[in-house]
Amino acid sequence: MIDYIKGEIVELTPARMVLECNGIGYEINISLTTFTAFQGKTEGKIYIYEVIREDAHSLYGFSTLQERSLYLLLTSVSGVGPNTARTILSSLQPRELVQAISSKDEVSLTAVKGIGAKTAQRILVDLKGKVDGLAGEADSPAAQTLPASNAEVAEEAVAALVMLGFLKAASQKAVASILKKEPSAPVEQVIKYALKML
Repeated sequence: MIDYIKGEIVELTPARMVLECNGIGYEINISLTTFTAFQGKTEGKIYIYEVIREDAHSLYGFSTLQERSLYLLLTSVSGVGPNTARTILSSLQPRELVQAISSKDEVSLTAVKGIGAKTAQRILVDLKGKVDGLAGEADSPAAQTLPASNAEVAEEAVAALVMLGFLKAASQKAVASILKKEPSAPVEQVIKYALKML
């Protein structure tokens, strides 16, 4: 089992990272929270959760141990798979998620795309008391937002949404609508708004 990988960041998008370590490039699925933590950096250490199936070996990466712990707790809930858990962690910061579960805030969870009332209730019931120890851990440090043109932001946001399983046309429409209202919004903010719209 891989615990973490430390190396050079070769590629970084809001949903995917390629990290080179000793000449091997690891493709790692990441959340928007992790993307924000590594944005603008050339190297880093990322905590890994490895999913091995008959047809695929996938790596999921997290900027903090807290985020990985939350991911593992989320995937332990019936009906919450690896990509759904990643979508939740892309929509809510770890601190926000811990607070939502601790305060039984079903509304925050159902605001996440793909999470209905039943799944939100299961998360709240199954994880009640399990996230308390994670409340004091620090969130990933906020990375400085790099300036980018609207076209670059739109392209990155749409690519991330498609990788998260949304249709390209719907993603493009949502992103265009957001950038029309807020032309200077950074890519992670555009994705968060789009996740609530789609």
